[in-house]
Amino acid sequence: MEKVDRLGWTAGLSFTAYGLSVGIRTNDAEVLERVLSLLPPKWTPNESTVVESLFSLRVGKPSNRPGRRNYHLLYFGAARLARSLNMDEVCDILENYLQLTIAYWAREDHLFVHAGVVGWRERAIVIPGRSFSGKTTLVSALIQAGATYYSDEMAVFDPHGRVQPYPVPLSVREAGGKCRMTPDAFGGCEGREPLPVGLVVVTEYHEGARWQPRPLTPARALMALLDNTVAARRDPKVSLPILQRVVETSSAFKSKRGEAAGVVASLLALLQAVTPTQRPHDRNTEEQKRAHDSKRIDHKLS
Repeated sequence: MEKVDRLGWTAGLSFTAYGLSVGIRTNDAEVLERVLSLLPPKWTPNESTVVESLFSLRVGKPSNRPGRRNYHLLYFGAARLARSLNMDEVCDILENYLQLTIAYWAREDHLFVHAGVVGWRERAIVIPGRSFSGKTTLVSALIQAGATYYSDEMAVFDPHGRVQPYPVPLSVREAGGKCRMTPDAFGGCEGREPLPVGLVVVTEYHEGARWQPRPLTPARALMALLDNTVAARRDPKVSLPILQRVVETSSAFKSKRGEAAGVVASLLALLQAVTPTQRPHDRNTEEQKRAHDSKRIDHKLS
C-alpha cells in the first residue's frame, strides 16, 4: 500500500452509499467529473478523509518519449484492478467494482442480488442472473411494454423482502461496445417506492430457444436468488431470512428463452395471474385477531 500511496495523488472524493464509506483518489482532478457518473444510486458526499474502501485511479499522461506509453491504472487498496490505454475500459471496471464492493459490504438493512427488476401494477418482477445472461434485453423489453424500471444490475431487498429502486443506467451492449441508457430511451420511467415481489423469473437467452416456463418451488426459487446474492457467504444469517420472505409471497418460473419481445406478454400474464399471498406470520396475526374479536364479542354477550 505504501507504493501505491507514493504515486502522487492530487485530488479525490469520498461518499457514503448503503452504509459504506468509499474514497476515490486520482492524479488528475478533471477525471473526477466522469467518476461522478459511475457512483451508485443514493450516494451522499462524505466530508471525512478516512474511508472503509479506497480506489485509486491514475491517469496516464501523454508521453514525450518516442515509443513510450503511459497506462491508466486502477487500484483497490493495494491490489491493481486495471492497466489499460483505454479510459473507457478502466471506468467500466471501476463502476463494476464499486457496485460489487457496496453490494458486499452493505449494512444489514439492504441485501444485493444480481438481477434485473421492473415494476408492474404495484408488484415487482425479479430476473436473477449474472452478466451476459440477457437481463438487460429483457428488462428493456418490459419497459417498452409499460413496466417501471427499478434496476438493470442489482435487486436491492429490504428486511421485509421488498425490492428497492436501484436505477443505474441500463448497460446496453452494441456492436461498438457498451452504451449507457436511461429508461426514458425506451419510453419508460424509474420506480420510486419499494415493491413486494410478485414474480421471480429464472431465465437465460439462448438463440432459437423456446419459452416454456415451468413453476419453481419456493425452495428452488430461494436457491436461484441465493446463487446470485453478492454477500451470501459473508452473512447467511442476514441473507437467508430476507430471501425467505421474498419467495413466501411470490411465484417463480424457470425457462430458457429466445428473443425478449417474444416472452414479455407471457411474463406479464404470469404476474397478473399471481394471487398475492399472506406470509405465515400475517395469517397467524389475522387468526389471533379473529380469536380476540370473538372473545370480545363473547364477553359482551355474557
